[in-house]
Amino acid sequence: MRDNIVKNKSFEFAIRVVKLYQFLCDQQKEFVLSKQLLRSGTSVGAMVREAEHAETKKDFIHKMAIAQKEINETMYWLELLHQTQYLNNEQFESVNNDALEIIKLITSIIKTAKTNILNNDKC
Repeated sequence: MRDNIVKNKSFEFAIRVVKLYQFLCDQQKEFVLSKQLLRSGTSVGAMVREAEHAETKKDFIHKMAIAQKEINETMYWLELLHQTQYLNNEQFESVNNDALEIIKLITSIIKTAKTNILNNDKC
């Protein structure tokens, strides 16, 4: 059985987001933006998990597209937290690089899945 890289990375990312949320609440006393970050950042992995058991290829693409939107939203909240000085450069760069890696993986998966559907339709 192959290792599911996006599944593993999105789960590890969710753990980082939960810990970042705890830091923002406990140390920075920031409760509003961090809650948005928590919701979107943890839902990425949840959607990847849902896609694992999609009913059809189109359902798989749809669920992965939602994961893509969630990681993109997460990147927005990270940028906002950085620009408002709740996250310093090092904190931001570290977690944002993980988010960039995940969005690239998801985008590639979606493109491949769409290509496979198109190729199968031509048969």
